[in-house]
Formats: sequence, C-alpha cells, structure tokens
Amino acid sequence: MNATPPRPTTFGQLPPSTWPGERLGLPRSGPHSVGRVGRRIVALVIDWAIAVGLACLIWGYTLLDYDGFVVLGVFVLLQAVLLATLGASIGHLLVGLRLISLSGGPVGLWRPVVRSALLGVAVPALVWDSDQRGFHDKIAGTVLIRR
Repeated sequence: MNATPPRPTTFGQLPPSTWPGERLGLPRSGPHSVGRVGRRIVALVIDWAIAVGLACLIWGYTLLDYDGFVVLGVFVLLQAVLLATLGASIGHLLVGLRLISLSGGPVGLWRPVVRSALLGVAVPALVWDSDQRGFHDKIAGTVLIRR
C-alpha cells in the first residue's frame, strides 16, 4: 500500500504558493516578481486620479461634483488602451509594475480589454489566489510583475 498521496492533476488541487508567483515560476522578490498589494493600490489610486482629472477636463465636472460612471468608463478605457500599447498604465509605470501574459507571448489586445472590463466591475479584483492574482488577471491569463 502506497502512503504517498497522488500528485495533483489540476490547478485547483495545487497547494498554496509559498510566496506569490511561485507556482508561476516567478522569483520571490526583485525584478520580475509578482507586484505586491501596496504598489498595486498606489498605482490604482494614481490611475483613478488621472481618470477623474480627464473626466473633469473633458466633461466640465469639478473635483467635488462628477459622475462616477463617467470616471469609471474613462478609467477602464485608459487601462485597456495603455495596457495594450505600453504593457502598463501610468500608475503602473510610476510604481515600477508591468503586465505580462502567462503564455509568454505578447499581452495583445484582448487580454487588457477583458482585464480592464473585469477590473471595472471591481469584485474580480477583490478575489485573489495565493499568487496574489485577482480573478480579473486569472481570466485574462496575465500577472502584474515588478519591472
């Protein structure tokens, strides 16, 4: 009788990572490691502030009186365009993050669009795995890493 449990065969059966990105083959820290929560929140705040500023400029809102759905639309559009073209939003660039595809190829267009649309819904970004990837990144097959 074999006392060793069978090896997991599906991703859902894998044990949690020892560090974020371990199961993805990423280093524990330094360049190319998973972007940690602090950096990601700062990048999000920067990107949201830019979206608010653009909405105020374009639609004539004030910083205290604007339509949140318009700002959300600007935010999602900026995320999709910048991630598809630069591989990072302005906030990501300022805090040293970039988006990569897990397949190793280019991020392309569909991944940033899907990721940004899901990020706009917010709930997928609040559900994480042990690699600190939100559901929006899991669906898009992407991960935010340190530059």
